Amino acid sequence: MASTLLSIARHDRIACWTGLILLLLADGSLQAKGPDLILRNGKIVTVDANFTVADSLAIQDGRILAVGKFDDIKTLGTENTLLLDLGGKTVLPGLIDSHVHPVAASTYEFDHPIPEMDTIADVLQYIAARAAIVEAGQWIVIRQVFITRLRDQRYPTRQELDRVAPSHPVMFATGPDASLNSLALSRSGINRDFQITDGGPGRIERDPDTGEPTGILRSCTRLVKSGPTGKSPSEAEQLLQLKRLLADYNSVGITSIADRDTSDDAVSLHTKLRDRGELTCRVFMNLSVDAQQPLDKITQRIEQAAAHPLHAYDNRLWLRGIKCYLDGGMLTGSAYMKQPWGVSRIYSITDPDYRGLRFIDPEKLTAIARLALEHDLQMTAHSVGDGAVQTLIDAYAAINRDLPVRDRRPCITHCNFLSASAIDQMRDLGIVADLQPAWLWLDGQTLLTQFGQERLAYFQPYRTLFERGVIIGGGSDHMQKIGSLRSVNPYNPFLGMWIALTRSPRRSDGPLHPEQKLTREQALRLYTINNAYLTFEEREKGSLEVGKLADFVILNQDFLTCPEDEIKDLTVYRTYLGGKIVYRSAAVR
Repeated sequence: MASTLLSIARHDRIACWTGLILLLLADGSLQAKGPDLILRNGKIVTVDANFTVADSLAIQDGRILAVGKFDDIKTLGTENTLLLDLGGKTVLPGLIDSHVHPVAASTYEFDHPIPEMDTIADVLQYIAARAAIVEAGQWIVIRQVFITRLRDQRYPTRQELDRVAPSHPVMFATGPDASLNSLALSRSGINRDFQITDGGPGRIERDPDTGEPTGILRSCTRLVKSGPTGKSPSEAEQLLQLKRLLADYNSVGITSIADRDTSDDAVSLHTKLRDRGELTCRVFMNLSVDAQQPLDKITQRIEQAAAHPLHAYDNRLWLRGIKCYLDGGMLTGSAYMKQPWGVSRIYSITDPDYRGLRFIDPEKLTAIARLALEHDLQMTAHSVGDGAVQTLIDAYAAINRDLPVRDRRPCITHCNFLSASAIDQMRDLGIVADLQPAWLWLDGQTLLTQFGQERLAYFQPYRTLFERGVIIGGGSDHMQKIGSLRSVNPYNPFLGMWIALTRSPRRSDGPLHPEQKLTREQALRLYTINNAYLTFEEREKGSLEVGKLADFVILNQDFLTCPEDEIKDLTVYRTYLGGKIVYRSAAVR
């Protein structure tokens, strides 16, 4: 009860602040000072409940003072008010990414640039090039080159890795799974007789004839005894790289992010940037929790998060959730499914009954989720397969019998494979979810080859989720590289919106279940007000309404009327955070 009241109190403070603005407007005291900035002659897409479009916007002290017609707003101005003529440009609320890993992503190429890899030949060429530079016996590790995105649609084999780097242990790690060469297996003690005995999840694929490891490890790369693979950044260098990444987020209109697996070091880095006034995105944090630890250790971790000073609301930096991992990945062949994956050349699956991997026992999962929700922390878990999604829904349903969960907004991260019944349960319980449209574009064709049309009927079913009243948000799961389109999981939100509008996987002949396409209004809500709701902040941001934070983006093109295929290529003229410019296009327009 106390945690519920605390959450309600936070929302009441926000509501009271908004009410105070309106009251002060009525008695004239705020008008006396006047707005700091008025934008006029534009197309202000407010994303309010009615999707109102205005022509002017007034900003004061980092918040929206007024929105509407210029004839009404101009009377608020004083001699100190800056007037910006938009020349017809479109203004959107600041865009929000519901799922990023900014600290790791910003330093991914700190040692050396990683080229794009489109084929197995590219992978082997990169490994051979590293083997020519790296001292013999030292590790070569590639991370997050997904087999679903390689034209070959398969893992590099143990033999191929041996051929290009016979004197180096090599790990091709893709999400929670990996392909190892012979020396890497030997160094890690993984042989014919090896068994997983540490109590953690995982599966070692073996040749059905010989019993020897094929080199494919499922969700157990923790068993690999890899050494250093390059230089590591100092804290000062980490801060610099993180600032660079946040600036690049700003360049594509992103003003808020959810760090969905925040380490203690990441909390420290975000805090330092905030205290220096250099945090150019608002950050919502889900603290990382290792669900493989004993429950008493997990309890300590959750209590640590609840007692942290950042658990008190701060619109710049807020520690408000936890995150754990319930299953593997669809990009790697280890997502936990209701039905078997099926024997697969793509994913190197030889067992016809293999359903993927679930990492947490349902009873323990329910206990972890209950602990989080009781401590006023949003619970979420990486849940990709429909089996994992249903397991998490069942946990929330069990808790809801005596602890109502709706106002606590329990979350499902990824939530790729669904069913009609699961969607109805999510609606009834108030479960929210963050999804990644880029996966539909990058991986849809491979998934279609693997599963067929019928099993993909509820793959990222955006339209059904909107129509059934389930609040979902759009994110990228950005993990590697700086660059909104060159990153392994691209974080350009306009690309994400275009994917949700068209559902057209690359290298395919047509859309994947076009009945699940969104409208432009829905696609924009996915990256604005819906994402604000996911982080309990829909009264603070996500739309351009009086009293809310003045986070907005000015575009060079018109999101509402441009040809649909141009939406993915929209560019940003300026990005504002709290009424201050954090990005200005260098192009002369």
